[in-house]
This record gives sequence, C-alpha cells and structure tokens, in this order.
Amino acid sequence: MTLDIPVADAAPKTVSKTLPDAQTVTAVRHWTDSLFSFRVTRPASLRFRSGEFVMIGLLGDNGKPLLRAYSIASPNWDEELEFYSIKVPDGPLTSKLQHIKPGDEIILRPKPVGTLVLDALLPGKRLWFLATGTGIAPFASLMRDPETFERYEQVVMMHTCRTAEELSYGRELVENLKHDPLLGEIYGEDFASRLIYYPTTTREASPRMGRITDNLTSGKVFADLGLPPISLETDRAMVCGSLAFNVDVKAVLEGFGLREGANSDPKEFVVEKAFVGDGV
Repeated sequence: MTLDIPVADAAPKTVSKTLPDAQTVTAVRHWTDSLFSFRVTRPASLRFRSGEFVMIGLLGDNGKPLLRAYSIASPNWDEELEFYSIKVPDGPLTSKLQHIKPGDEIILRPKPVGTLVLDALLPGKRLWFLATGTGIAPFASLMRDPETFERYEQVVMMHTCRTAEELSYGRELVENLKHDPLLGEIYGEDFASRLIYYPTTTREASPRMGRITDNLTSGKVFADLGLPPISLETDRAMVCGSLAFNVDVKAVLEGFGLREGANSDPKEFVVEKAFVGDGV
C-alpha cells in the first residue's frame, strides 16, 4: 500500500553519505512486471504495530527527499522491514525504486502511523482482511503477527487482483503461514483452518472471480467458505485498496450493520485512509 503525495521527480541514486535516514536493501523479488517486494534493515529505534506504514523513498533532483507512505508488510517482531510495491513506469518514485538491489540504500523515516491496527477494533470472533492489489501489504504484516490469532478464532483474507499472477505474493505468503511449524506448535494442528484465503480475479478467468464488494453483497463468499454472513456480534474487518474501493467496501460493511472505528474509538471495522494512486 502506498500513499499518493505530489512530489518532485526522482533522481538517480546518490552517494550514501548524503542520504538521510538511510537503510540498506537486503533482498528484492520481482513478482510480475508491475509488482515487486523488497526488504531493508530495520532502524534500532523503530517500534511499530503490525499494519502501520512509514515514509520511504529516495532523493529528488533538488536534493530533497522524494517520499511515499508504504505499509510495512513484515510483522512487528521481524528484524528487517518488508515492503510490497507497484511499479509505475513514469512514477516519480517507483520508476527508480523498482531498480534497487541488495546493498543499495533508501530513505526510511522511522515514524509509523496508520489505522489498520488491532487496537482500533472491538473484540470479535472472525476478522476479515479486504484488499485489492498492493493493499494486501498491511495484512501481510498482521497475518504474521501471533497477536492476530490470539484475538480472533478465524482470519479471512479476501484479495482481489486483475490476474492470477498478481495474486502470487499473497498466495505464497498464506501457504507458507499455513505450514509454518512454529505457528502450528503455538496454535495446534487446526491452525491452518483458522487462516482462510479467498483470492479472486477480475479480468483473467480463474477458479474464483469477482470484486470483493460483489462477492460480499451477493453472499457468494459466505456460500463458498461455508461461513455465516457478516454480523455485528461476531465479525470485524479491515479495508485497504484504492479510494473508490475503500468507499464502496465501507458502504457494504455498514450495510451489514458494522461501524467504522479508529485508534481512539474502536468499532467493528477500519479503513486505511491512504490513497493508492497510479502516479507513485
């Protein structure tokens, strides 16, 4: 998830001695022609709640930081920080950021914020993660946080992309979690059944298709998974995608009787306020 903020064009990489708040890239993986993830060193002083985001970037032509808000995809216990990003050919930042490699440095401002945190929700039985595209990033963090499964009996990850290939990041992450020996030891043999993955595509034919809003309102997702419809008493939700997606899903959740919460006023669902734009 990235926050769209108007900034100047990015410049070629600058020597690290002049880079403020520098962190070193430790790994990069390109999932598709338009999606990649990367890991960087973690500032010793950084403390964050799974689901929050930080500002990262490079230097612009004018020597000033060119920054975007990126959700931290790694959990709060990880020794490194992971991010998941779209590639925009003419994007001020990602047109440069997509070419980073291990050993390079980026700017990372260690001041995490965000609404997609467990403390912003009231207690419940089932937690729904609703995401499109790179909006899965904060949920990649939360799914890897044991506290999520201490608070909820079931976690449902609904992720929608245009093509099956664009679902690869989330699919691999969930499969690895389901077979994680540590989580299995902590939560028992039924842990894999507590994490439910529901991927759909909107353009390419696949076993499951359709927009998240349509699959919720039609009841298809509940029928497919053998779950009851979302209710105020048992269900909680987090939403992260484009501005239009967030608005539409908010209306759907309110139709189920859920109320939007915040860090200072926990309720049944929360929406990331950051806008996932095309010009990053």
